[in-house]
Amino acid sequence: MSSSHKPAVYVVDDDVGVLGSLRFLLETDGFEVRTFRSGAALLSAAPPTDLDCLVIDYKMPDMNGLDLVALLRGNNIVTPVVLITGYPDENIAARAATAGIDHVLLKPLLGDSLAKHIKTAIEEALPPPAAGQLPTSVNLRK
Repeated sequence: MSSSHKPAVYVVDDDVGVLGSLRFLLETDGFEVRTFRSGAALLSAAPPTDLDCLVIDYKMPDMNGLDLVALLRGNNIVTPVVLITGYPDENIAARAATAGIDHVLLKPLLGDSLAKHIKTAIEEALPPPAAGQLPTSVNLRK
């Protein structure tokens, strides 16, 4: 991520309070944020052109987060996803990995870890630099 690029993040959660809190948290951390109250609302929006990451709630009334990710992947949307849940079970991490999700976080204590996981998901999705090119970002977490 270059310093001039403000990463675009879409957040999908049926709880208006959670959406407002996550928008504030992520905008404070320098993200461009758009929110959706359901998977259907996200799917009916114009396809994103420069989306960097999706934050999707697991348990929603119209469809769960894993089903939403399956629909997105079926439409060739490979944007990194961070799944958030207040209803963890012993199989959620395995089911998320099968759906192509590498990051699962527990609510309500998302705090700074959400921004860190989003940045990591974006970095992991970047293609490796071509031979002779300098990387576009440097991992300082060593």
